[in-house]
Amino acid sequence: MNARDSGTLATRAALASVATALILGAVKGWATWTTESVAMLASLADTALDLIASLVTLWGVRIAAAPADWDHRFGHGKAESLAALIQTGLILISAAAIAAVAVGEILTPSPVARADAGLAVSGAAIVLTMALIAYQRSVIRRTGSVAIGADSLHYQSDLLVNVAVMAAFGLEMTFGLVGIDPFFGLGIAGWLAWNAWSGATTAIDQLMDREWPNDRRNAFLSAAAEMPELTGMHDLRTRRSGNQEFAQFHMFVPPRMTMVEAHDVMDRVEEQLGARFPGVELLIHLDPEGHVDMEGALRAEIAERSEL
Repeated sequence: MNARDSGTLATRAALASVATALILGAVKGWATWTTESVAMLASLADTALDLIASLVTLWGVRIAAAPADWDHRFGHGKAESLAALIQTGLILISAAAIAAVAVGEILTPSPVARADAGLAVSGAAIVLTMALIAYQRSVIRRTGSVAIGADSLHYQSDLLVNVAVMAAFGLEMTFGLVGIDPFFGLGIAGWLAWNAWSGATTAIDQLMDREWPNDRRNAFLSAAAEMPELTGMHDLRTRRSGNQEFAQFHMFVPPRMTMVEAHDVMDRVEEQLGARFPGVELLIHLDPEGHVDMEGALRAEIAERSEL
């Protein structure tokens, strides 16, 4: 799948997230006002930040989908990583606010009103959220979008939040456990904070141009080894930026091969690797067999001359 198609799918997934957050926010706002539940308030706060995060995601994937231009020759893919980092910050804010309210309620517990309404709203929210997560996962599998992945973390946590809210209401209705509600809110806050850390590490890896995972890198090397035209290669470097992957390396060609012949060989290698790894942008440098890069020695020589 090319970057343009990936961007279109990611944009649709972001729009679906925004629509879902708007619906959930409306029904949870009513439920919070009706039940006066801390757990439901935590769920509402989580959904409100889900909406902001989904808007950030929409911004990120739309920018990331823009083609490379004069000022951004490698494209705009890192906008997705920036959007993911903003989302994780919002999750941490949500976790801190929920924890603060929960601690206050633990100190002065009060019964939940209209637990039946809270159960109904949470059940409906679970169904809607599960449908969104399933759609997001299909998009992530096809595009590898880190922004949609971070957004999906929001809604996975929202799913668990709704389950926790239902458990709190159920325990209070069935066993009369007054004061159990804020403990669920505190647990939700901890889960959100953990999700924030998980989402941040992926985004930071992309911003720092981390190499591909070992299994994908090894698969690339194995595919290259099967090509008779590619007699040798070195200095493989890989990275990912949003939904775009990059790979660059040096390949050896016979030293007496003409420039035209060498480029024909390189074109065939690019075509074969591109078929095995669609969507990966390749950058190949030609080296004559037996050539040893003197880049380090040259830099040292320049440094020595500058000191004279």
